[in-house]
Amino acid sequence: MLHTLAALVENHPGVLARVAGLFARRAYNIDSLSVCQTENPELSRMTIVVNGDDQIIEQVRNQLNKLVAVHTVMDLTEESIVDRELALVRVKVSAETRSEVLQIVDVFRGRVVDMGRSNITVEITGDSEKLDAFVNSISPYGLVELVRTGKIAIMRSEA
Repeated sequence: MLHTLAALVENHPGVLARVAGLFARRAYNIDSLSVCQTENPELSRMTIVVNGDDQIIEQVRNQLNKLVAVHTVMDLTEESIVDRELALVRVKVSAETRSEVLQIVDVFRGRVVDMGRSNITVEITGDSEKLDAFVNSISPYGLVELVRTGKIAIMRSEA
């Protein structure tokens, strides 16, 4: 099962390497990793997606909490969250297929950010399932290049 972990860490060089090293030493694969500075410039937030059962995730959380540079670690998997990814997708187009591709982009609420004679580049945001569905829909036209960010997530506000 995929788990989404949010770690608040010190914003210093080497912290990312120590966190990633912890996963590597224990042979856990990171499916997605996104890091950014928070509203406090001394702290960064890591959103880490890792595959494992509850016991493995609990062990990972405990190990992360032992690192000096880590302030808190939360498992957001069972929480009510808002999550997003960003993808840039370059698709092959021709005079005959350009309008069809643009219709698919519109259905998925994507945005064309670059257009050439033989391809277009689309920016699309959403959850992982939306991005996967877009890629599957657009692939028959000729996927030239695909770049995706890692997942970012935040807890939903209380009503």
